[in-house]
Amino acid sequence: MAKLLAALERVAHLGSQARPGHAESDTRKISLPRLKRFSPRFLRSAGIRFAALYAVLFGISALALVLFLWWATAGLLQRQVDAAIRADAQGLAEQWQEGGLPALISTISERLAENVDDDAIYLLVDSHFHRIAGNLDRWPSGVTMQQEHFELPIERDGMRSLARIYRFDLAGNFHLLVGRDVEARAKLRQLLTDALFWALIVVVGLAAAGALVVRIVLRNTLADISKTTEAISAGDLSRRVMLSGRGDEFDRLAETLNDMLERIGRLMDGVRQVSNAIAHDLRTPITRARTRLEDAVLHAKCEADLKAAIERAIADLDGVVSVFGAILRIAEIEAGTRRSAFAPCDLAPVLEDLAELYGAAAEERGLRLIVELRKPLPAFGDRNMLQQAFANLLDNAIKFSPPCGRIWLRGSMADQVVIEVADEGPGIPEAERTHAVERFYRGEAARSTPGAGLGLALVQAVAQLHGGTLVLADNNPGLRAVITLPRQVAAAGAKTEAAKNADTAEIAPVKG
Repeated sequence: MAKLLAALERVAHLGSQARPGHAESDTRKISLPRLKRFSPRFLRSAGIRFAALYAVLFGISALALVLFLWWATAGLLQRQVDAAIRADAQGLAEQWQEGGLPALISTISERLAENVDDDAIYLLVDSHFHRIAGNLDRWPSGVTMQQEHFELPIERDGMRSLARIYRFDLAGNFHLLVGRDVEARAKLRQLLTDALFWALIVVVGLAAAGALVVRIVLRNTLADISKTTEAISAGDLSRRVMLSGRGDEFDRLAETLNDMLERIGRLMDGVRQVSNAIAHDLRTPITRARTRLEDAVLHAKCEADLKAAIERAIADLDGVVSVFGAILRIAEIEAGTRRSAFAPCDLAPVLEDLAELYGAAAEERGLRLIVELRKPLPAFGDRNMLQQAFANLLDNAIKFSPPCGRIWLRGSMADQVVIEVADEGPGIPEAERTHAVERFYRGEAARSTPGAGLGLALVQAVAQLHGGTLVLADNNPGLRAVITLPRQVAAAGAKTEAAKNADTAEIAPVKG
């Protein structure tokens, strides 16, 4: 074994020597975290990035403005000179074509005499570059036959100057130079270029200063948000982000964060209330089951007594298990993890099945169930889940209705699908309706009835999962529960789904 390990080590060593590129790659991979660890802190600042972005955009805009100004001033001067030279050359070409060499010489002499600004430049030479006409003494050394226009220093009348010259080749191997003295224009262009350059330097400085101001403003604006989140992380859920009152984007962000914090606070309160409710509501059946089992162990006189005590304890524990099952169903619905079964469906057959099932239960208690349905009622969602919610409402209505009372089951559709269940029971006081949909909440009228206070909580969760609402209102007397759901536009899909749903699923309402 030792020899085998030694051989493997030698092979690995030879492989690393044979592949230096891989070794370098490994070294680079190892050094990346180290470089990240030693990177400057300011490069990881969002304020610095925003400020740099502002400076870059401001600088690009200023550079574009400077280039446009240069093009509109110094560039304009050069374009005017080029246009004048071309027009002058066109006129000389026409004279050459009409009168030949004598006409061209005469025209050059006339134009030199009429040139008030003394900036025109002409030179006509023969094939040996001997001067024939013009105001230049000799052919400039910088003018070659490889290009047509030049900007170069010349000597004219004993004075050196800067000229922009165009070269033209004529028939008979004659050569013509036409140009303008641009010394004054060159100085003006240089002056404009220097001014724009220094203006660009000033703009860069202003961009840097503006970037610093943007960073400071952004940091100060986000400071309160940072302090608030730190306080909340430390456990102070009462802290909120301050508003500046300007109504800008940061105020809207602060309002959104405050709404989120309010929601989190309510959820935390709900978790505490649910924990307390579980502790109080489930302690009684568990304690009762334990007491019965303990009493049976100590006082059961026969096997039948012991079996009866065990069965009663099992029933109590089944109630506890059903409560936990309802809590898990509500949690799954609120988490949105049960959307996989969503499909177009017609709620009219669902409500008809429920009316048939609960109509018999209502008759047993001397109640009358009145059904008013519009067909079809196309919706999009989980058919069984919606059936469960409607069943909970009907179960509550039957449970709390007085003898010989009436219960209404209505289904209508306009812009949305509206399902309504109403009764003539004691109802829910207006002050308690907002709490009635909370888990384990039980009003005064419901404390003497069986249940755990989860029925309306499940209905609320189902309605919200389907993008709808649950509204509890007064029926004068009694309670009116209204579920509003988005309408499914594809009616054909709803009809197909309604035809498929001939079978009825088992309905197990959560006791509320």
